[in-house]
Amino acid sequence: MATETVPFTREGFQKLKLELEQLKSVERPKIIREIAEARSHGDLSENAEYHAAKEKQGFIEGRIADLDDKLSRAQVIEPSEGESDQRVRFGSFVTVTDEDSGEDKTFRIVGDLEADLERGMISMSSPLARALLGKRIGDLVEVKVPKGTVEYSVTEIRIRL
Repeated sequence: MATETVPFTREGFQKLKLELEQLKSVERPKIIREIAEARSHGDLSENAEYHAAKEKQGFIEGRIADLDDKLSRAQVIEPSEGESDQRVRFGSFVTVTDEDSGEDKTFRIVGDLEADLERGMISMSSPLARALLGKRIGDLVEVKVPKGTVEYSVTEIRIRL
């Protein structure tokens, strides 16, 4: 059975690698020291520090395992320098204009694990990204949202910010 790859931009991949390294080299040793310190205080059954540290250790180990898994299946997708900015694709920065309000918004289409709407990074599996993929400047896209349908016009596509 083939393992499913996890798409990343170069920046998103590096960010998760740094988080994993931080967890392994700083957070894991720190929590081990905290557990040892809490154990030295005696009776573990009523030791709140010990139980809190063990719970934190479980979270850290779970996150390490999750990141190890995702990064082992990572596929970094980068546009080649020869590609033009003519079509929206994974990693593109795309500016759209809301046809009703005239408001401009810029998004970057990224992998599911990198999505962060507050930073304008939308998952490639989101309805908006799916509607935008493959479009060109001037194309109109309709996106169904809870309050109806929003129509956007693609006004700019860039590979780099």
